[in-house]
Amino acid sequence: MSQSEAAEFADLAATFDRVKVRNERDYAITASTGIDEGRYVEIGGIEQWITIRGEDRNNPVVLFLHGGPGDATNPWGYAAFPSWLDRFTVVQWDQRGAARTLARNGPASADSLSLERMVQDGVELAEYLREHLDKDKLILVGHSFGSILGVKMAKARPELFSVYVGTAQVADPQGNYAAAYDALLAKARSERNLRAIAELEDIGPPPYPDGRGFGVQRRWSNSFEGADRFIASMLGLALGAPGYSIGDINDWLEGQQLSAEKLIPQTFEIDADELGGEFALPVLVIQGEEDFTTPTSLARSFISSIQAPQKGFVSIDGGGHFAVFVESDAFLDALVEHVLPLTSPR
Repeated sequence: MSQSEAAEFADLAATFDRVKVRNERDYAITASTGIDEGRYVEIGGIEQWITIRGEDRNNPVVLFLHGGPGDATNPWGYAAFPSWLDRFTVVQWDQRGAARTLARNGPASADSLSLERMVQDGVELAEYLREHLDKDKLILVGHSFGSILGVKMAKARPELFSVYVGTAQVADPQGNYAAAYDALLAKARSERNLRAIAELEDIGPPPYPDGRGFGVQRRWSNSFEGADRFIASMLGLALGAPGYSIGDINDWLEGQQLSAEKLIPQTFEIDADELGGEFALPVLVIQGEEDFTTPTSLARSFISSIQAPQKGFVSIDGGGHFAVFVESDAFLDALVEHVLPLTSPR
């Protein structure tokens, strides 16, 4: 690196340091009743990173399960849920193999990645949070890959949770890409997007012999959902996160790669019946109306097919796969209307 390049990098680093100071101030928990914790907790025999934030520790607790797999929300999550914190205490968790949990335990810890192990991790975390925060039950929210963990946790230990909320709900991993392909092609034709039509017709419906077909699907899913801008913003928010270093960002990115290699093949082995069936607690899906990654049509079918004491489906107009973040205020409105009545006072 030349002297001029080093100087430019130093200027950029100084700018991000100023942004971190600003974000620490702007996103601070200031209420005397609030809670703002970041800590490692021993879960499943290793130390795993969690944050707990809210303006009133007496509020109901949301345990948020990130997607990816490995795409921890903590590096940028300080900016994801600010409107939620008046009504809920939000727990974000760097799952096994992700972000700070990966950094703490090293890449070899990824060897233990399995859906069964991570479901048990989630159950252990829920038990810890109930005791630590003095709550009878938690609200369990799972996004995308996290919705697989959420369904399995809710079925394994329903007494820990007042309600399970899925978003970008995975309903049928084996049929997901076929349903997404049909929805994408219909969207492309409705918009008369000739390039999208040509590329989608060129790859045809799955299964695909290599990764090219999946790549085309993902490119147009992100484009039609407006997800490209959001995905790019995550990195900027992470670089400006209070208390986060470049090393933390590298760990976050490495965790996404390691987790995907280990866990995505396991998700393809799950069929719809394993995720559906009978639940012993209320189930709600809050889904972007135009989710082309985990298709909205399949999420609707999931809710229609299951048995639960109470169940419901809420669509977010204009929302896609990341509606929980991009349309966080609308998502909060749905939580307040449909989930708060199901929670206990403590």
